[in-house]
Amino acid sequence: MKLLGPSLGVLFATAFLVAPMRSEAAAVRLGLGADYWIDESPAFSFLLSVEGRLAKPISVGARFGASLLTDGNDVAIPLDLVIRANIASAKVYVEGLVGPWIVIDRNDTLRAHAAFGFGLQGNAASIGIEVGYLEPRAIIGLRLAYKF
Repeated sequence: MKLLGPSLGVLFATAFLVAPMRSEAAAVRLGLGADYWIDESPAFSFLLSVEGRLAKPISVGARFGASLLTDGNDVAIPLDLVIRANIASAKVYVEGLVGPWIVIDRNDTLRAHAAFGFGLQGNAASIGIEVGYLEPRAIIGLRLAYKF
């Protein structure tokens, strides 16, 4: 946990350096998630992500929002860096996420998070599965999102 502070600095510096400079390349997604944090709690999330194109099929951005951890009615604030690739004529996506989650009302406030997601997408809507790790256990979930 002592490495989390320097890791956040590197994460945000990397996001700043690789972010596109043109504003017309940005995309905003509103999403809903339903997760099961193995042996910990179900979680329901409302997420907002802002992404910009890095290359033709690849975008990079940030995802943040709020999650309700139903075991104990705790609230979490996910803060993730997202790298997303659109493949197969942009009908399939693959993404990687990494960042901290701030969990309010639990003993350990900052939790490390890393995940891999994939799914199907249309022109605006997408549906997919996300599998990853939220300290101290694995987490798996379903994501629905709408791109503006």
